[in-house]
Amino acid sequence: MKYPSTLPWKLISAGFLLASVACAQTTLAPVPAASVLPQNTSPGGPPIPTTPPAESSHPASILLWPNGAPGSEDFKNQREIVGYRQEPDIVFPVVYNIHNPSITPFLPAKELATGCAVIVAPGGGHMFLTVDREGYDLAKWLADHGIAAFVLKYRLARDLGTPAGTPQPYQVATHAAADAQRAVRLIRSNAQEWGVNPARVGIIGFSAGGEVAADLIAADDTGKPDAVDPLDRLDSRPNFVGFAYPGMPTSWRATDWTVPKDMPPSFLLCAAGDRANISEFLPLFYLELKKAGVPVELHIFNEGGHGFGVRNWSYSVAQWPELFRGWLNDRGFLKKS
Repeated sequence: MKYPSTLPWKLISAGFLLASVACAQTTLAPVPAASVLPQNTSPGGPPIPTTPPAESSHPASILLWPNGAPGSEDFKNQREIVGYRQEPDIVFPVVYNIHNPSITPFLPAKELATGCAVIVAPGGGHMFLTVDREGYDLAKWLADHGIAAFVLKYRLARDLGTPAGTPQPYQVATHAAADAQRAVRLIRSNAQEWGVNPARVGIIGFSAGGEVAADLIAADDTGKPDAVDPLDRLDSRPNFVGFAYPGMPTSWRATDWTVPKDMPPSFLLCAAGDRANISEFLPLFYLELKKAGVPVELHIFNEGGHGFGVRNWSYSVAQWPELFRGWLNDRGFLKKS
């Protein structure tokens, strides 16, 4: 399926590429680039394309706070930036300078819809978001299989767009987690319009997005009945969670950590060759959840490294979205009402 794209870009000389992208469904004043950031290069990696960086085609995004996110008042007129990231075997677009958090909805055809919704939180070390293979690519796949998907652009605690020497304005547990909470509430508030069962709204976080998912769970916010904003009255706890080669809050790695009392059913995956704090942590995490009675499934793939996302590979790891869908089905989240 093709989606309309209206991504304005600029090609900056001296070998650096920069793209400024306006958040959809709002009007942002043009903001000149304060600095031009170098590409993140990897020796021996594929060549950087000569074409300007751009996100893949996707539906219009929806701002989580149309009038500006709390804590971002001084930055709400700044536009997102798209750049290239080069790794040993791949070059891909990344997005940063995120001050207007949003969700991008990928809705299934009505005859396919299961009522299940997945918030997709891309990774990127809280410096940028890998929005294609850890975002839009998975969201398109889920929608094609009857699952509503919403790609979350959350605020970044180490945003590449923050000028050098300037304090970062955001924290993961405060701002990124608030963005995830707002996303859950926004989806539940539009459940009827989007064909979603409000009791089947979950999140899957990749790498740094896994930390955001964990902080969403830790917040354990059932809503405030007397809140001025009607959305804040809704439950923000997810009904299920996926952790894909996740970063985790430091507290979740402590020896005295205890499983949250409302820990939702969990789907875990990584590659065996990932760094030890992921590939050796997840089996221990699985055992802790199992002992606590949390429904949990774990997959560790022989190949894939870190950050495999959704890729057309010959490796078995390429099949993981089917395993995720099967797990959702096993847990009853795909049963049509």
